Amino acid sequence: MSKSPDASVIVSKGSQSEGLGTFGGVFTPSILTILGVIMYLRFGWVVGHVGLWQTLLIVTISTSITLLTGLSISAIATDQVVRAGGAYYMISRSLGIETGGAVGIPLYLAQAFSVALYTIGFAESLVQVFPGLPQTLIAFITTILIAILALKSADIAIKAQYFIMAAIVLSLISLMMGHGVEPTTLAPPEPPGSIGFWAVLAVFFPAVTGIMAGVNMSGDLKDPQRSIPTGTLAAIGVGYVIYMAIPFFLHQWADTETLIADPLVMRRMAWWGNAILLGVWGATLSSAIGSILGAPRVLQALARDGILPSWLRWLGRGHGPMDEPRNGTLFTLGIALAAVTLGDLNLIAPVLTMFFLTTYLVLNVSAGLETFLQSPSFRPTFKVHWSLSLLGAVGCLMVMFLINAVATVLAAVIVLGIFLWLQRREMQGAWGDVRNGLWMTLVRTGLFQMQTTPDAKNWRPHLLVFSGAPTKRPHLTDLAVDLTHNRGLITLSSVLPSGARNPSQRDALESTIQDYLDKQGIEAFVRLVTAPDPFSGMEKLVDAYGIGPLVPNTVLLGDTEAASTRDRFCQMIATCHQAKRNVLIFRSQPENYPAFGSRLPTKQRIDVWWGGLQANGGLMLILAYLLRTSGRWRNADIYLNLVVPNEQAKAAAEQNLESLVQGLRIGAIPRVIVARDRAFDDILKTTSKTADLVFLGLANPGDNFTQYYLDLQKRTASLPAIILVLASEELEFAEVLQRDG
Repeated sequence: MSKSPDASVIVSKGSQSEGLGTFGGVFTPSILTILGVIMYLRFGWVVGHVGLWQTLLIVTISTSITLLTGLSISAIATDQVVRAGGAYYMISRSLGIETGGAVGIPLYLAQAFSVALYTIGFAESLVQVFPGLPQTLIAFITTILIAILALKSADIAIKAQYFIMAAIVLSLISLMMGHGVEPTTLAPPEPPGSIGFWAVLAVFFPAVTGIMAGVNMSGDLKDPQRSIPTGTLAAIGVGYVIYMAIPFFLHQWADTETLIADPLVMRRMAWWGNAILLGVWGATLSSAIGSILGAPRVLQALARDGILPSWLRWLGRGHGPMDEPRNGTLFTLGIALAAVTLGDLNLIAPVLTMFFLTTYLVLNVSAGLETFLQSPSFRPTFKVHWSLSLLGAVGCLMVMFLINAVATVLAAVIVLGIFLWLQRREMQGAWGDVRNGLWMTLVRTGLFQMQTTPDAKNWRPHLLVFSGAPTKRPHLTDLAVDLTHNRGLITLSSVLPSGARNPSQRDALESTIQDYLDKQGIEAFVRLVTAPDPFSGMEKLVDAYGIGPLVPNTVLLGDTEAASTRDRFCQMIATCHQAKRNVLIFRSQPENYPAFGSRLPTKQRIDVWWGGLQANGGLMLILAYLLRTSGRWRNADIYLNLVVPNEQAKAAAEQNLESLVQGLRIGAIPRVIVARDRAFDDILKTTSKTADLVFLGLANPGDNFTQYYLDLQKRTASLPAIILVLASEELEFAEVLQRDG
């Protein structure tokens, strides 16, 4: 079993005083990633295709989703210490390590591809100014240079962004002081309006995903709980104001063909055109720096939590006082260089949109569930109503489907595939997550909604199995699995002598049994009790085990051959009957019960000795049907045996039994046997000696029940595996079989 290290290993090695502040660590990388390559090189294209008002709607929809996600991030960040890994760290500590990994791996790839997105944008802008330059080569060199800067120091990279911010501010001022432009003589790559609203939104949406740049620096922040909410929400607000203003200038100063044909149309509009070049170069480079800083930190957290395969664990190592992920940066550089070969912003941007929307969706779900469940451990200082987080999640999902339903399903398949892969590895975190709280809420609600009286329509066996150590009586556990189909509940119980073991030893034994069940793939609870003798312990469990209406309705146990314990054994059966628990006594040697997946030389046969639908008859037929539909007894023949005194009674009995079998639809084979003055015991032995399993009803406990049971043991001694059935529930089992209304 893979077990992740404690969360404390992910904390940055630098002291709090060495960490980055709100402005430099969150706001600056976030706003510079927001005001990036899409704004400079594709905003005119957006306005040209959908017009002014639809552009404003695209900006509002995109920013609304980002804002709701930002609120959710703020709630999570002010509840827990957010260490390296950003969004991955938040999700894994809320929804569990499998969900965190399932989202964290695509998030990392999105961040790594973002580096290529921004360096391609930088190269494209250079080629627009200097047409003779090789775009792909420039993107390659630029990607390597910003990786070297990130390797040198995150602090140097952050300081470099202050100069870039100054260039962006200068470019925006120059644009707002600009003027109209003459129509271009270039033919646009596609006619205005030829690309739909949602396709345009898919290209634009990466422009508002910059909040991840700040969140991903969580491990390098001085005070993440304060800096992440403040810096993130401030960046979203400033970005929205700027994005709502620019379309008015673009729409007023250029025609649609020009906006689509000229990616650098802002340069022609601006009061000082070269300021736009400084801005676009600064924005693309700063966004690339933000991504090259963030992606390796997500990768580092994934490696340290054991998400990545063992041969990639070296990516979790850090260097220097700030624990910088140099190995992860080099690895990310390789992925980014591979993505640069695509060379098309419009091709990369929609892929990033899907990855980012998936991350946003899960972040909103995490915050919404934590808030809705109101767990005592969830105490954020930044409070957000769960409905806002839910709205953000729904918004992400809707936009994903509207953009590209096929890509949405593909993204879901990728995330689900990673989740199942991690689940099969039995990942286990050393921290709690919201899943237990969610299940607790669902179970509590379900318990109060359940009826207190048995319901024939939804009845299935919930078994209390007195198995002792399951390795000694595996046939009892196997039978329980076959009867429940992984839908009913199974509890394996064992009685320990009073004072024989201390609590720690008992817990160790319980863990041993649970490990055995896990290895066998059996879903069951384990319950150990101490008592002076085994039967007192069994009666104790029958009387007290369960919660509300959810109690075992059927007790499964093995037979007893010891004369000294037979009387006490029969008393316990009577106790179960009085407690309205059905009793199944399975008499078989472990080696005689067919192993899972075994292929017997002849087709399996189950004999049910019939005495009518009432009392034990209905329960026996239900149990036989459940076995027949299990994997181990798949398609076994069920023979419904009825004994009649003479030939005159046979015809009517056959007709009635055939009609009953057809009405019950359980695939049983009716078999009417004429006694011809033979004793029932002789008929039973002769008929069922070749059966694989025999069901036989048990009389209600009464006077001389011990003697009755002793006689029954002798009469059935020569039979193969046998299940003695005593129906005790206040339930008409005939109604379970006869679903007429």
